[in-house]
Amino acid sequence: MNSEFTIAVHCLVFLSMRSECMANSEDLSQSVGTHPARVRKVLSVLRKHGYLTTKEGAHGGYLLSRPSEEIKLGEVYRLVAGGSLGPSWCSGESGSPCKVSSNMQGVMGAIYDGGEEALSAYFDRISILDVMQSIERGEGPFPMEGVSTKEKI
Repeated sequence: MNSEFTIAVHCLVFLSMRSECMANSEDLSQSVGTHPARVRKVLSVLRKHGYLTTKEGAHGGYLLSRPSEEIKLGEVYRLVAGGSLGPSWCSGESGSPCKVSSNMQGVMGAIYDGGEEALSAYFDRISILDVMQSIERGEGPFPMEGVSTKEKI
């Protein structure tokens, strides 16, 4: 999984907790703990897809454009990190006379695709509001069998 997903969720939660105030990329990058340019790259994707609005200028910044309970981690994952579960390289070679080598890429591809689907479905049950509330309560990870949200899935 790539770090853009973590950056995106972090920024969305940060903005959700400061819903009354704009935050600029410096504020966000300081909270995330990475370079402002890296944060701006992720924020531009979120803005392009309607999760954020921006205001240019000296007192500009970012605001959520959708309620935090409507933003599901699955949407964000597919947007900024979809397909990143599988490796960029897989062993084997499709034309090889070796049965293992000639089939490994296809089999592993199907395994990673199934993992991607399961992960995405799990993330679809968690909203930015859920993450924010978990942070506010100081809770640990979400259970795999279900997450308490306003919508029951």
